[in-house]
Amino acid sequence: MNLPATGRRVLVSGASRGLGRAVAQAFAANGDRVAVHFGSRAEDARVSLESLTGTGHVLVGGDLANPAQAAAVMDMAAEGLGGIDVLVNNAAVNSRHPLPETSYEEWVAVWRQHVEVNLLATANLSHLAARLMIEQGTGGRIVNIGSRGAFRGEPDHPAYGATKAAVHALGQSLAVSLAPHGIAVASVAPGFFATERVAPRLEGPEGEAIREQSPFGRVGSAEEIAAAVLWLASPAAEWSSGTILDLNGASYLRS
Repeated sequence: MNLPATGRRVLVSGASRGLGRAVAQAFAANGDRVAVHFGSRAEDARVSLESLTGTGHVLVGGDLANPAQAAAVMDMAAEGLGGIDVLVNNAAVNSRHPLPETSYEEWVAVWRQHVEVNLLATANLSHLAARLMIEQGTGGRIVNIGSRGAFRGEPDHPAYGATKAAVHALGQSLAVSLAPHGIAVASVAPGFFATERVAPRLEGPEGEAIREQSPFGRVGSAEEIAAAVLWLASPAAEWSSGTILDLNGASYLRS
């Protein structure tokens, strides 16, 4: 298998802003061509697309919670790029739902949404991408965006923590299954990092406490997470297949 270090065809799900945008930018700067996926934020996704260096990038939209639309997204990406070499499963939802404050009806709905988007969409896109990579015969990479919360617990976001733990487990199962085809699968488990979505929390009363979670006294950046994703998708990272890479500034240590 001869996966190149650059010039690859990359699908990044949930790339309209935040980490997804940073990941798309990192691959584009590496000389890869990127399919920028969005669910509902078409205008933000166009901003992401226009921010990419190089040429040959494409925009693909669809609700990944719908299996048929997930398949359509993969078809559009593969058609626009001429195939798929790398999949980054970044799309996710994260709604606050602490059990003591959440009605049963809301609890059921939130859990269903998290499972459909965070876990099932990741599984479905991984299947679709891997089958394309197998047909191409050139190997590939799948990188999943997990979370520190899968290990330390998420009392206010339990469905998020649980589905991210499942994403980690999925990645390890696929790493074993797909290795004979030259496809490496890995996950990153970021701690708190700055994006537009969490800016009000960092700027508000809890901001200092969040920064103090790390002995570095700060939160991470989307660019730091994206750099790790780019490396895990590189030819040099094949032997890291199956890994779950902690990216949390020593805010949560495990062995």
